Amino acid sequence: MPDHARIRARIATCDDPEKLRRWIINARNKNETDISEAAFRRLIAIMPQEQPGTVEYDFWQTIHAFEQILTEERGKTTRLARTRQKVARVGVIETLKDWALSDHRTDGFEMLLERSMPELTGEAIILRHRESFEEIVVAAARTRLESAGIDVTALPNKP
Repeated sequence: MPDHARIRARIATCDDPEKLRRWIINARNKNETDISEAAFRRLIAIMPQEQPGTVEYDFWQTIHAFEQILTEERGKTTRLARTRQKVARVGVIETLKDWALSDHRTDGFEMLLERSMPELTGEAIILRHRESFEEIVVAAARTRLESAGIDVTALPNKP
């Protein structure tokens, strides 16, 4: 088994966020994109406390992904304080609804698209969990993604 395959196998079973963050950093320093991507995906998969497959799990996976990206870019721990406060006030569903119905794209939407991660946008979460939202919200999410050039039929069923 080649080194990368062995490392990816270890990453796939790792539940230690700090170890995964080290793999991300080390792999990026060595320009080993497949390893850094695998570690990043595993990190955001283990961070949410919610039940996998739920709107809440997908939402927190997105928040953790965005915070990780910002932390790496800024060189210091970054938390989405205003988003977390809004969720505490109105909940995950209402937050996602507000993002989709807003006249403007969120910064997070833009940054995730720039990094080729459309499946992590709030709009993609809405499409995956359409049963939790009114049709107007689902339509707005679809329109936002399509207007950004995203083929919504090609989005994965899970991030």
